[in-house]
Amino acid sequence: MNPPIAPADPHAKDDPGPELSVRLRFPERLDPAPGARPGLGPEDLARLPTRPGAAHVTCVDFSPSEFRSQKVDDLEAFLAEHRPPWASERWIDVGGLSDLGVIEALARKYHLHPLAVEDVLHVPQRPKLESYPPRGEFQARLFVIARVLGLEDGRLREEQVSIFLGHNTVLTFRERDGDDLWAQVRHRLSVDGSHVRAQDASYLVYALLDSIVDRWFPLLEELGERLEQLEDEVLESASREAIGRVHALRRELLVLRRVAWPMREVIAGLQREPHECLSDTTRTYLRDVQDHIVQVIEMIDAYREVVASIQETFMTAMSNRMNEVMKVLTVVGTIFIPITFIAGVYGMNFRHMPELEARWTYPGFWILCVTVAGGMILWMKKRGWI
Repeated sequence: MNPPIAPADPHAKDDPGPELSVRLRFPERLDPAPGARPGLGPEDLARLPTRPGAAHVTCVDFSPSEFRSQKVDDLEAFLAEHRPPWASERWIDVGGLSDLGVIEALARKYHLHPLAVEDVLHVPQRPKLESYPPRGEFQARLFVIARVLGLEDGRLREEQVSIFLGHNTVLTFRERDGDDLWAQVRHRLSVDGSHVRAQDASYLVYALLDSIVDRWFPLLEELGERLEQLEDEVLESASREAIGRVHALRRELLVLRRVAWPMREVIAGLQREPHECLSDTTRTYLRDVQDHIVQVIEMIDAYREVVASIQETFMTAMSNRMNEVMKVLTVVGTIFIPITFIAGVYGMNFRHMPELEARWTYPGFWILCVTVAGGMILWMKKRGWI
């Protein structure tokens, strides 16, 4: 098994900084022996390095008639209490993975499977779907890993989101804390008569996944605008800087495709999954998310073809520019070859050289050179070479 990794402090001096995804540092392995027990249980999490207070927990309790959202400061006291009697569903959102004490407490409270907990901490993971039936102390859960994409300072950033679905409880673990990823979903929950509040917990998972996929469309629109600008720039100048940006955009499209295709498999798996925590209503609405992902993949493939076309245009433009340069150099060289020959002949130090003593020799030499050069230019124009 791969070792679990703890999130890096974005403010640490030795952190190399993000590129296409958040870079994390590996802590010491819990048990480096081959064949070690897979997964991370609560007792394993208690022995890993942690940063207390680095994770922020938000709890949303709701029912068709009521809604309450609260920030959890004392997690131990919060988990000691049960869900309010009026609340039919509960959603706990954790922002940041550095405080392993929070993850340990939630894993112990809700009996999360150790394999799923390891996947939560092992960042980055490929988007996937895992089904855990009730067995022993573990309750029936659906476990989904998704990746959120966005632009930050003009660069593509990835963030992993892990979702646990139970009968009446949804747990979400976000790789980073900061921007309110679920602002739109919380707003929908806060509205009286909201369709999300009228459904079960699995419908909330659908709303979360739909929010993740919908964030891709503004990203693709911005990439499309950048692609159009680069296309015009390459056609006008074909500079090295422009083709460098084209290659960077191509890498970003590869990242998008690497995320979109597994996400398509996740949504298709949810539609087929006969899990007890997943309602038929949710499966119906997941078709809409599936359609959006198919549309995203088609846009990505179309953009990749445009990028390939721009690269071919750049190579053609560079080839044409080189041909023009070579043509000019060839014309100049061809014109000066006979002139150089004439100058070389009359520049030799022979004692008995005809016309050297005549007064008209120097102007005659220039008349001959100009006549030869002009004649060659006229001849090349007549042949259509220049």
